Amino acid sequence: MKHAPLTLAIGLAIGFAATLPAMAQDAGQANAPTTTEAKKKQQEATQLTEVTVSARRREESLEKVPVAVSAFSEEDMKDLQATSIDGLQGAVPNMNIVQGRGSSSSVNIFIRGIGQPDALQTFDPGVGMYVDDVYYSRIQGALISLFDVDHVEVLRGPQGTLYGKNSTGGAVKVVTKNPGATPEGSVEATFGNYGRREGRFYGSTPLGKDGAWSASLAGAITRNDGYVHDYSGHDFNNDDTKSIRGKLRFHPSDTFDGVLALDYTKMDTALTLGQPVSRLTRTDLVLGTVTLLQPNLDEKYNFHTRTSFPSNDGQELTHKGVALNMNWKLSDQWNLKSITAYRKLDSESYIDIDASQFELGDVFVGFHQKQASQELQLAFDNGSNLQSVFGAYFLRENVPSTQYAFADDLFAIAGRTVPFLRTIGDDLTTKSWAGFAHVNWEFVPSWTLAAGIRYSRESKDYDRTTSTFWGAPLAALNETVPLARNKDWTAWTPTVSLQKQFDPQTMWYVSASRGFKSGGFNGRANSAAEAKTAEFDPEYVWTFETGLKLRSADNRLQANLAAFHSNYKDFQARVSEIQNPGSLTPTFAFPVINAAKLKMDGFEAEGVALVGEGTRLSTQIGYLKAKYDRFDDARLDPSNPQYNPTIHDHVPFSPKWTARVAATQTFNLAGGALTVGADASYRTETWLSVDNYAALSQKAYTLVGAFGIFDSGDGHWQFRAGVRNATNKVYKTDGQEFSSVGNIRTAYYGMPRNYYASVRYNF
Repeated sequence: MKHAPLTLAIGLAIGFAATLPAMAQDAGQANAPTTTEAKKKQQEATQLTEVTVSARRREESLEKVPVAVSAFSEEDMKDLQATSIDGLQGAVPNMNIVQGRGSSSSVNIFIRGIGQPDALQTFDPGVGMYVDDVYYSRIQGALISLFDVDHVEVLRGPQGTLYGKNSTGGAVKVVTKNPGATPEGSVEATFGNYGRREGRFYGSTPLGKDGAWSASLAGAITRNDGYVHDYSGHDFNNDDTKSIRGKLRFHPSDTFDGVLALDYTKMDTALTLGQPVSRLTRTDLVLGTVTLLQPNLDEKYNFHTRTSFPSNDGQELTHKGVALNMNWKLSDQWNLKSITAYRKLDSESYIDIDASQFELGDVFVGFHQKQASQELQLAFDNGSNLQSVFGAYFLRENVPSTQYAFADDLFAIAGRTVPFLRTIGDDLTTKSWAGFAHVNWEFVPSWTLAAGIRYSRESKDYDRTTSTFWGAPLAALNETVPLARNKDWTAWTPTVSLQKQFDPQTMWYVSASRGFKSGGFNGRANSAAEAKTAEFDPEYVWTFETGLKLRSADNRLQANLAAFHSNYKDFQARVSEIQNPGSLTPTFAFPVINAAKLKMDGFEAEGVALVGEGTRLSTQIGYLKAKYDRFDDARLDPSNPQYNPTIHDHVPFSPKWTARVAATQTFNLAGGALTVGADASYRTETWLSVDNYAALSQKAYTLVGAFGIFDSGDGHWQFRAGVRNATNKVYKTDGQEFSSVGNIRTAYYGMPRNYYASVRYNF
């Protein structure tokens, strides 16, 4: 019964599709709502609405797009009980999206086995994050609060033709609400356990009598006291975020639409702590390796920990930006779009990498990122069988940073500790240029050929100084290591697809696409020897995909199916070197190498069924077989003193199965609508680091959630209550692997069972 949850997911998916016709015929009208708001609920529960996405840079029906894409409306995100973007975990096949390791503001995203978990600024994300078509360069600050979202799109597979930079694994598109011609607004308050208290508001109104101008303002304050505690009574892994977004829209006619948006987010949290999962060690230059901490992994993690940091050392982040999106309708066939943006991200974070009372991996990271971007899109549509998009893109990013690593417990001489400090000052400037074109041509009725290509050129200038300071009697080992590099990379990334529309409800497609992520420089190169080999090359992926999109004629059943094969080469892997052979001194080395060639094969299924009056069933299932064809790591050589034949048996963040089933039922109650729902999501074993260690893996597990909503008949009031992780499952989400320093391996855990209640007023 090891895979019972998965069997249940597949069985329900097949079962509800097979029984739909009979259940629809037998459905009664006992719960038919009667009021205006309730009738809206009834319509949503008896007819699937068509979903419009902009996956190919123009608005299209999701079921007509030859791309594997999942879409979620504002209400969908609420039913997922998602307050930030990582709430999508479990809802998208073959996707891993969790809070990044050791950081309250980072997000770790992998799609189909491709991503980048390291938040250091010299590593680019593998999955692109976009907010209102503006690319977010850092995974730091990308744990976006969902307080004014219109919808979210998740594109699976490389998006190398139409999207920004470095979208090799896929793209997550967050689209926020634009002000309209009708006044509307809402206020919402939420309370829950772990001291959860949240407030959200949204307001939109036209300005002036002619309706050409409109404006909106949205904001949120989210707080909880934290779910990890130390033995002194302090709380960690908390939330304290304030966000606001204002928009001004000018829409004088059907030929022009411009939106100016400003946003600001402030986070001020305690440390984000995990659990040591391997023995922590000190190197005594006389006595050899000494164990400082031997964790008892046989015991269930109880969300209690220790740290060497003072309780007032935490993590602060300020993220702000301005964007101007303008659309001109040049004629009936031509449309021009401009996206201009500037963003600034400032972060000062203390991170206890070893998550213990010892000072082994205690770091401070402060950086001040600035990015400016400009994109132009010229779209053509002949109103019949030909559509195209031509564009140009430019991004400039500058990221200076300061880092301190404190490790006074890492070394000793005959039992007496030796103070150790490393300081790092670096500055990275990235410039990215691109030109792209994409054409969609229905060359005969019901057959459509699409092709596109993008040329990218990216340059990076990197300056770094690393200084190492030892206490007595090792002060003679103090050194300063400079590193200065610059390089350009270029790439062509094409895509091609062929689709057949068999009937209005059935579409099949086949596609091939290439993704590219530029090379870079290792921001963890601390020694003179490492500095000489600090450069790594670009990585590339080709994905071949076929899919089928279906909808029943009565709009009560919808399914999207996809199968894919990916060739992924020159994977940029950050690995560890544990110790110099024949030496007591750890290497401190974290080389980044173009280590591997991978193959990924898999399939994905998403389905929704409306059964009777008010019952909605849905499922998402993903299968992924990810394996290395080659991994160039000296530790795989039997002659190497660090030989480990299993160190790369598994691809990180690539569980073989991901599955979710969900059900909601809407009833008429007191003139309003009562909706109850539940879901269960399942994933098989997941490895949490490139270097495979059993302690940094998570066995298969299932998470269960439930909620209830009451909407008043007049549409003004909504009451909601829910529980997440209802079975109080203890599970790992991410890991730190720094075994070349004190044998550090640290696991981070998902939130225990948590529940809440909220009230919302719409006006």
